[in-house]
Amino acid sequence: MGELVTFKSNGGTCDGYIAGDSGPGVVVIQEWWGLNEHIKDIVDRFAAAGFVAIAPDLYHGASATEPDGAGKLMMALNLAEAGKDMSGAIDLLQQRTGRTKVGVVGFCMGGGLALVAACQRPDAVAGVAPFYGLIPWASAQPDWSALTAKVEGHYAANDAFFTPDNAAALQEQLRDLGKDATLHVYPATDHAFFNDTRPEVYDAAAAATAWERTLALFRSAL
Repeated sequence: MGELVTFKSNGGTCDGYIAGDSGPGVVVIQEWWGLNEHIKDIVDRFAAAGFVAIAPDLYHGASATEPDGAGKLMMALNLAEAGKDMSGAIDLLQQRTGRTKVGVVGFCMGGGLALVAACQRPDAVAGVAPFYGLIPWASAQPDWSALTAKVEGHYAANDAFFTPDNAAALQEQLRDLGKDATLHVYPATDHAFFNDTRPEVYDAAAAATAWERTLALFRSAL
């Protein structure tokens, strides 16, 4: 359904997978595996739901299928470059849709980066949906005070990476700053419960609920 594109990224370029002919724009941020078929499928699903969606390739062609390789790619990610790439994707969506506001959704590593993007581009990001999102770099904690987007996150009860306590603490931190933030915790689910290519953790009921909540967020905020 979609196509590969190359777009400007603050002096450089970045590739991405884009789908959708009209509607509000949504940036889809990859898991630590890279821009794989699962992420492309999510882009296609947003397009089918009436959005123009793009997943920037933050690893610039690299990907992994095993946790060791994915972890190395994630920790080697240049955060400044990733920020430029996400911002470039936002700019492209604004040009293609003719709309100022966009949404950002991300998964695992991408969930944390979605929050970073929302803080870096408060002029554009009106809704952000982190799925079990974590920011594994101590140096990458965003300026939460800059956040203007509505946040609706989705977290797993049995997540050892970003625990329910972590989610509750982040929600409290954001609300204390006056932000509109709700972080849902889904009972009896594991990290990556939305990933239907991983049957060992996929939870169809929780994934469906999280998807409908995400669509509702973007339809109302954008």
